[in-house]
Amino acid sequence: MPLSPERKAEYFDKMKELLGTYTKCFIVSVDNVGSNQLQKCRIALRGQATILMGKNTLMRKIVRAKAEKDSRFSGLDEVLVGNVGFLFTNNDDLNALRKQVMEFKVPAAAKSGQFAPVDVWIPKGTTPLDPGQTSFFQALNIATKIARGAIEILTDVKLITKGERVSSGAVALLTKLDIRPFFFGIAVLQVFDQGCVYDAKILDLSENDMLGKFWLGVNMVASLCLEVGYPTLASIPHSFQNAFKKLVAISVETDYTFPEAQIFKDFLADPSAFASAAPAAAAGEAAAAAEPEPEPEEEEEDEDEDMGFSLFD
Repeated sequence: MPLSPERKAEYFDKMKELLGTYTKCFIVSVDNVGSNQLQKCRIALRGQATILMGKNTLMRKIVRAKAEKDSRFSGLDEVLVGNVGFLFTNNDDLNALRKQVMEFKVPAAAKSGQFAPVDVWIPKGTTPLDPGQTSFFQALNIATKIARGAIEILTDVKLITKGERVSSGAVALLTKLDIRPFFFGIAVLQVFDQGCVYDAKILDLSENDMLGKFWLGVNMVASLCLEVGYPTLASIPHSFQNAFKKLVAISVETDYTFPEAQIFKDFLADPSAFASAAPAAAAGEAAAAAEPEPEPEEEEEDEDEDMGFSLFD
C-alpha cells in the first residue's frame, strides 16, 4: 500500500532526524522476519538503538539528499538492496550490539523452492511414522527398516545442502517428522560508522587478527622496498641486517676486523674449539642437574637398645 503524502513527509523528517542524531548504523536484512519478532527486537534494544524500515526508493532518496550536504553519507544508498532497513546506534561496542540483535531468532519450517541457509541432517533412529509411509524415505534414497511397528532410519542422512533449493520431497518428510530446521532473524549485512561502510563480518575480527593483518602488510611493504631499493621505516631494519652480513663477509675474507665480526673469524679459524666447548658446557650443566642431594646423617641406634631393654623381655 503506497504511503500518503503526509506519511511520506513524516517518514522523511524522521529519517533525516535519525541520520543527524546517530553517527553509526547497521544495514539489516529482515527476510522471513515477522512483525511480532521485529517488535520484540525493538523493545529489547530500546535506549541502545532504533530500527527504521521503509521502501528502498524512499530511503535512497533521503540518503542521497543527506549526502549532498554531508559527503560522509555518499555511497550509503548503494547498499540499500533487497528487504533491508536501518538500525541506528551510538553504541561504541558494535560487535556486542550485533550479537544481541542476532539473538532474536525463531525456528521456521522449510519451504519448497527456497535456498537453504544451512545443511539439514536427519539423525538415525526410530521415527514416529508407521510402516505404511516408507515411500517418503524410498523417494529420497534413505535406508530404513521396520522396528517395533515404526520406521527406523539406519544412518544419519544429509537431507538438504546449504545454498541449494529445498525440494518438495524434503519438505514433506520434514513436515511428517515435525522438524523445523531453519532459524530466521534479523541479519546485519553492512556497517556504517562515521562515513565508512564495510561488511559486518569485519566485526568478527579480533585484535590479534587485526595485528596479524597489519604485520602482514608491513612485511609486504618491506619486501617491495627492499626489491626496488627505496628505504622506509619498514625496510630499514632489514637493510641494516643485510649490511651487517656483508661487512662480516668482507671481514672474514680480509685482515680487517671489528668486535662483532671477530667471533665469526675465530670460529672459522678453529671450529674444534667451539665444538669442544659446547659439549663441555652441556656436560657441566648435566652434572649440576644430576648431582645428588646430600644424604641425611645416619640415625642413632634404636631407642630400645639405648634404653637397655626390650618390650618382649
